[in-house]
Amino acid sequence: MRRIARVCVFCGSAPGSRPAYGAAACELGTLLGERGVELVWGGGNVGLMGIVADATLAAGGRAIGVIPAALADRELGHARASELHVVRTMHERKALMADLSDAFIALPGGMGTLDELFEILTWAQLGFHAKPVGLLDVEGYYAPLLAFLDRARDEGFVRPGDRANLLVDTDVTSLVDRLARGPVPLRR
Repeated sequence: MRRIARVCVFCGSAPGSRPAYGAAACELGTLLGERGVELVWGGGNVGLMGIVADATLAAGGRAIGVIPAALADRELGHARASELHVVRTMHERKALMADLSDAFIALPGGMGTLDELFEILTWAQLGFHAKPVGLLDVEGYYAPLLAFLDRARDEGFVRPGDRANLLVDTDVTSLVDRLARGPVPLRR
C-alpha cells in the first residue's frame, strides 16, 4: 500500500441541491482528519469546499488551501485553513494543488470541478504524474459522465487503461482505501 499523506479534493463551491452531497463532503473530511491525511483543496469557505475543510479541521486534521487572489479578495478564502496559498491564476492554483498532493478525489461539483478532474486525468494520461485519481459518485451524480467516458473509450477516444485508472466508488472509506492501493496511471 502506498503512503498517501495528502489528498486533493475537487468539489463544488455550492452545496448542491441534495443533503447527501454535503454529508459526503463532511464524511470525507472527517475520515481524512481522523487518519492524519492532509486535505489539499481550493481554499474556499463556501459550498462543499467549506464543508470538507471544516470537517477535516474538526477531526484534528490539516487543511491546505490554494486560492487565486481574485477569490481571496472577495473574502472567499477559508479563515481557519492550516495553510492558505494565494496564487495569481487558476492555472497556478491547479499546478500547486497537484504538486502538493499524493492523490485526488472529485466530489460533486460544477464546471470548475470538472475542469480540475479532467486536467489531472489528462496529466496522468500524458505521464506527467503517477498519482491515483478517484471519483466519489454520490447518489449517481456522476453516472452520466461515467457513461460518456465509457462511450469515449468504446469509440476509441480514451484508451481502456486510462479509463480504468479513474477509480469510482460510492463509499468514502472504500474510495480512500482504494486510492492507497492504486492503480497508478501508466507512463507513456
